[in-house]
Amino acid sequence: MEIQFTLSTIDQAARLFFEQAKSHQVFAFHAPMGTGKTTFIGALCRAIGVQTQTSSPTFSLVNEYAILDGSSVYHIDLYRIKDYQEARDAGIEEILHSGAVCFVEWPEKTPAIFPDNTLHLQLEIRPLSTPAGIEDSRYLCTFTDTTHDQA
Repeated sequence: MEIQFTLSTIDQAARLFFEQAKSHQVFAFHAPMGTGKTTFIGALCRAIGVQTQTSSPTFSLVNEYAILDGSSVYHIDLYRIKDYQEARDAGIEEILHSGAVCFVEWPEKTPAIFPDNTLHLQLEIRPLSTPAGIEDSRYLCTFTDTTHDQA
């Protein structure tokens, strides 16, 4: 599945994404720094009912948000994690296997920690021509990866 969107249509894209990916709980975002992973995850959180402001968990590693039904959504940033063991020691593996919705930035840092049914997403910025000129768009390509290198 591919979704192309601008910042002005990001909430619609997030809702469309969940219509297509609703059987998954863990979402791994692969993209260079500054691509908009945190911005899109914020839109995904709004789409599933998070009422509070979301933010990057770069320094805390994990942000937990409540949704309207009382369940939790986790936003995890593995950028500062060195390896699989550090992620396990920080409780990341337990969260990823909890059954809760998890959005994970920088999953390539510890690929072996993810459940087999993790949905991996590639996010990149591509220019989009509009009548008003060139505007940034986010191009989202998703695929399911059920194999991992064991670290």
